Amino acid sequence: MCDLTTRVRSFTLFCLGGRGPINLVLLAVPSVAESALVVNVPEAEKYVSGLREQFDPSAHLGAPAHITLLYPFAEPSEIAAPILNRLEAVFSNIASFPFRLTTPARFTDTLYLTPEPADPFIALTRAIVARFPRYQPYGGQFVSVVPHLTVARGSGRDLAFVEQTLSTNLSGHGIEALCREVVLIENSSGRWRRAHAFSLPSPANADG
Repeated sequence: MCDLTTRVRSFTLFCLGGRGPINLVLLAVPSVAESALVVNVPEAEKYVSGLREQFDPSAHLGAPAHITLLYPFAEPSEIAAPILNRLEAVFSNIASFPFRLTTPARFTDTLYLTPEPADPFIALTRAIVARFPRYQPYGGQFVSVVPHLTVARGSGRDLAFVEQTLSTNLSGHGIEALCREVVLIENSSGRWRRAHAFSLPSPANADG
């Protein structure tokens, strides 16, 4: 699954899961400006920020610890009131929810933390896609989406080190967090930045 390290220039694409060769890392201004909808997880920063700075290129492009809901989304130049209003309508029907980041897991060249439960994140993605069918998760490359918080990309040795460090730091207790908003981010400047945030209502106030 492609993630927020993004396409840079015309020949480099970072992907999760080792789908295709990745021979070069270029932290450059992307050839095409992009946007994404994510859930930031500030509760995880004290556990993962140092590791992400070392092993996750997206951290150097301004992305905080996050779980991606939909990438890629609209080009930043297309985002205006009509799109924002439609997104607001989507999220007004979905209640905020607690979740927990627990066991480290891997794609081929990526180590991540899994949110439990995962279903609310999948439901958020499906709700967005239902209103914006033009934008499929990861460009429609994958049959299913696996919600995850990427911590590291790299060799097996690097991932083993990160996994051991995380397991020690978490000591089996996981990271308690709350999904209270969805953030629209964009990278027209060459770095990911927060463009708009959509608050999720409390369960008592959700329209759905």
